[in-house]
Amino acid sequence: MTTLLLVRHGLTAMTGPVLAGWTPGVRLDDRGRGQAARLAERLAALPIAAVVTSPLERCAETAQAIAAGHDAPIGPVQTDERFGEVRYGDWTGRPLKELAEEPLWRVVQAHPSAARFPGPDGESLAAAQHRAVTAVRDWNARVAAEHGPDALYLVCSHGDIIKSVVADALGLHLDQFQRIQADPASLTVIRYTETRPFVVRVNDTGGDVAALVPPPPREGSGKAGLGPEDAPVGGGA
Repeated sequence: MTTLLLVRHGLTAMTGPVLAGWTPGVRLDDRGRGQAARLAERLAALPIAAVVTSPLERCAETAQAIAAGHDAPIGPVQTDERFGEVRYGDWTGRPLKELAEEPLWRVVQAHPSAARFPGPDGESLAAAQHRAVTAVRDWNARVAAEHGPDALYLVCSHGDIIKSVVADALGLHLDQFQRIQADPASLTVIRYTETRPFVVRVNDTGGDVAALVPPPPREGSGKAGLGPEDAPVGGGA
């Protein structure tokens, strides 16, 4: 029952008005550093087994702040390019209000599974989702093997990547992923079991996180009772 904590990077000067994409050197601004520090404080007591990040600076800085602020040593932050931002190709670095006039904008909004970004470096949203979900599955297995089946680990990534992972966990077609929101420095939590993923939190920007620690086995759990992969009828307590 591996638990994934998905964190979006904190704010940068480009977040919002400009599509930063893989633009190098985009770092957290004062607001983003404050967000990362507050999130690190919230997560400090959780038994996080590993921290993984996109290679882009804004994610690496957010992940480093979380690891540095943890109550117990986590080990070095690890980088996985598969959690990097969507490769937006020729859209990279352009203002969103300008991109909204492009014909492709409506495809991205209404039929994202068909969207491929222009230019030699452009990527399809479907390909971005595939690489991110594959990375999650690989890290689930790795963390479980190294730290046990109930381990928690954290990945710092980007808005569209996080939304695509959540859509997969919910069993949604990629065309529905625009219904999901992932704000800067937000926390999204998915618990993976052999039967199904459980989406525990989405776009959480405040509040207690103690409930994210996997509970001890329930009395009578196992083959004859309610296991961690079972969804309690009625919603549980």
